[in-house]
Amino acid sequence: MTRLPETTQRKLGLVIDLDTCVGCHACVISCKGWNTENYGAPLSDQRPYGADPSGTFLNRVHSYELQPLATSAAPHPAAQLVHFPKSCLHCEDAPCVTVCPTGASYKRAEDGIVLVNETDCIGCGLCAWACPYGAREMDAAEGVMKKCTLCVDRIYNENLPEIDREPACVRTCPAGARHFGDFADPGSHVSRLTVERGGFDLMPEQGTKPVNKYLPPRPRDTLEQTDILAPFLEPVAEEPRGFAAWLDRALEAL
Repeated sequence: MTRLPETTQRKLGLVIDLDTCVGCHACVISCKGWNTENYGAPLSDQRPYGADPSGTFLNRVHSYELQPLATSAAPHPAAQLVHFPKSCLHCEDAPCVTVCPTGASYKRAEDGIVLVNETDCIGCGLCAWACPYGAREMDAAEGVMKKCTLCVDRIYNENLPEIDREPACVRTCPAGARHFGDFADPGSHVSRLTVERGGFDLMPEQGTKPVNKYLPPRPRDTLEQTDILAPFLEPVAEEPRGFAAWLDRALEAL
């Protein structure tokens, strides 16, 4: 079994803003593209153009319709659509690591990233059973377990411009809903976002202490019910004048 490091020098991870995610799946596509061409075995697809397509994805977006609780100010609140991206959370107490019989799954002491050494993976699937978030996927073509790597081959790649040294999903997100940084640094962007916006852990009752955080959706702005035609329907004068007055008198004489 693989042991977890007692501490890590850094805690690299993501903050995902559920308030601004629009569910466009750009992060899913960019993740698939980068990880198919770079780190580890390609992410295969099975029958992509058939009646029952399937494939390996390290990041998925689920959409849920929520009904906010009624309040005195809003007794009948409108339903709200929330898009929920999900990938490996790089937990501090990662059960997928400790259950691995070959040591293929491990957590790096230098930055806290959870990875899989695919040459040692035997495809037993124990780590997938142990992960409470369903964040691991078996690649059917290669027979090895795949998971989010935080684009470890990208964030440390000095051949890339510095602006590109972040996970592909973060670099691609058009809504700015994904943020990358070091949670061990209280002054980092992700740490400040978590504090300011009330970032929370996914399923904290599992005791895995996930590094990635989620920012809750903000309450939607509401406007008072107004009739935009009302100003045009109000009378412009109490008594008719000019041509309207003459026409009114003429009609009364008929």
